[in-house]
Formats: sequence, C-alpha cells, structure tokens
Amino acid sequence: MYKVIGTYANRALRVLWMMEELSQDFEFILAQPRSDEAKQYSPFGKVPILQDEDAIITDSVAILTYLADKHGQFTFPAGTLARAEQDSYTQFIVEELEGPLWTAAKHSFVLPEEYRVPEAKNACRYEWDIAIERLEQRLQGNPYLMGDTFTIADILVCHCLLWAGKAKFEIKSKAVQKYLAGILARPAATKCMSKLFSQTSKA
Repeated sequence: MYKVIGTYANRALRVLWMMEELSQDFEFILAQPRSDEAKQYSPFGKVPILQDEDAIITDSVAILTYLADKHGQFTFPAGTLARAEQDSYTQFIVEELEGPLWTAAKHSFVLPEEYRVPEAKNACRYEWDIAIERLEQRLQGNPYLMGDTFTIADILVCHCLLWAGKAKFEIKSKAVQKYLAGILARPAATKCMSKLFSQTSKA
C-alpha cells in the first residue's frame, strides 16, 4: 500500500487528489514540512513524500508523473507528441504559475525576516496576471488543458489556482474561473476539498 506524507494544506494535496482519481488505497501520514515525522521518510523533511514499498519519491510533479505512468492513467504515453505537449504544460505551470506564488510566499513567511523583500510581491502579482492570460490562451475554451482529456497537468494547475486564492492573487480571467469550477466538480476533487477544509478548520 502507498504511503503519502504531508498535509492537505500544501503540495501534498496534489498527490492526495491523484490517489482519489486513481481510486488507490493509501495510508496518509499527517506531517508538516521539515517536521520530525517527515524526516523519518526523507532527511530533508520536504513534503509531499510518497512511499511505494521500500522506495521514497519526493517532489509533487515527480510523484504525479510516476503514478500516472505506473497506472497508465491521466497521462499520455512517453515518446508521443501528446506527451510532449502535456509536459510543456507542466513546465509552464511550474515556471509561470507556481513560480510567482512560491516567490511571494518566500517573501511573506518562508525566508528569515531579514531576507524578505515585501515589494517583491508586486512583481509576483504582475507575473501572475501575465501567466493567467497565457493560460486562458492555451485553454482555448476546452474543459481540460489537453482538450477533452483530464491529465496530471490539470491537477497541478488547479492546485496553483487554489493556492492563488489563499494568497490573494486574483484570477482575472472568467474563462480560467470557469475551467477551475469544472475541475473542482470532479468527484475526486470534491472529496479532497472537503478534507482540506476540514483539516484547515481544525488548525
């Protein structure tokens, strides 16, 4: 059985969501980043962490890619042009959507206070707005990033859009808002969101 280490309030949500999409049984171990619990599985304590038998995999993108390839779902086969397009979306998400959010987070609470530059968050919001415009262009009105096919790229981008709401980064595109609403209506997403809100309310 898989083990997923992390919390619903960070990037581990991506992995937990994927597990629900795959209908896989798994053990969820609640562990905050860099906590002693997390360091029992990975020396750096970075979450999420996936344990598959004796193997440990870190980084949410790597974990989702591994699970999708292993189970043959929510991805296109390696070596195909469709997979190249899907991977292009993944890189776009990590660089242009997640990048500004993570930089803003670092300058809000992650970095030691003496290294934070509050003004950097203005530049992050500028980059975010441009990325949302590009996302709308790439969606072209489709229900999923890859047209009619739901993939791990949709999990990644929707997690970023949820993160944006928490960080007070505006989603100015109505098309992107509609896309997000459609993804969140998926049963696996609904199940994860209910657990996220339940866990957050207890924090």
